[in-house]
Amino acid sequence: MKTKLLVSLMALFMFAAFANAQNVIGKWKTIDDETGKAKSVVELFVKDGKLYGKIVKLLNNDDLDPICYKCTGKKKDQKIIGMQIIEGLKKKGSKWEGDDGILDPGKGKIYDCKMWVDGQELKVRGYLGPFYRTQTWYRLK
Repeated sequence: MKTKLLVSLMALFMFAAFANAQNVIGKWKTIDDETGKAKSVVELFVKDGKLYGKIVKLLNNDDLDPICYKCTGKKKDQKIIGMQIIEGLKKKGSKWEGDDGILDPGKGKIYDCKMWVDGQELKVRGYLGPFYRTQTWYRLK
């Protein structure tokens, strides 16, 4: 009886650890795929079953309170810190996807997006037509 209980508890613990590792919710350090340098901290959260993300901190940036001059629409001339850059991605299998799902405030461009967890890394792929770039973000504890 004790062995069955111990095995059940271990299985439950392993399942919980795996589920947590696959969870996108939380803070992630973004890395610029062009320079390889840490760029920002983005907080991902789910609201009404969709994934959103906002910039909570900029890293290695001389401007302490930058404005998104290149953005269009409601985000034009808004502060980058606190800006929601990921909009309404839907879960499809193990990935989150969405058209016009991610904004690059440095360029003011919006891209279709796919995200998936790979261990403690988050793969973030932005699409513009048939072209794409993939960044690796790192979970912050």
